Amino acid sequence: MNPLWLLRMKRWVQNPPSPARIKFIAAIIAFCLLLLIIERSFGWPDALTPNNLRRMR
Repeated sequence: MNPLWLLRMKRWVQNPPSPARIKFIAAIIAFCLLLLIIERSFGWPDALTPNNLRRMR
């Protein structure tokens, strides 16, 4: 683990974030998990898949 992360954790323990910030971070994590579940359920859309660049040369 990077020592900077340990210093950041120490600061969070000494000065915990506000409840609003915790809710904001939890909402971002929940949104990412929702996108992951949707992607795993329905698959990746073909329109968002890049073309094969090697074939174009």
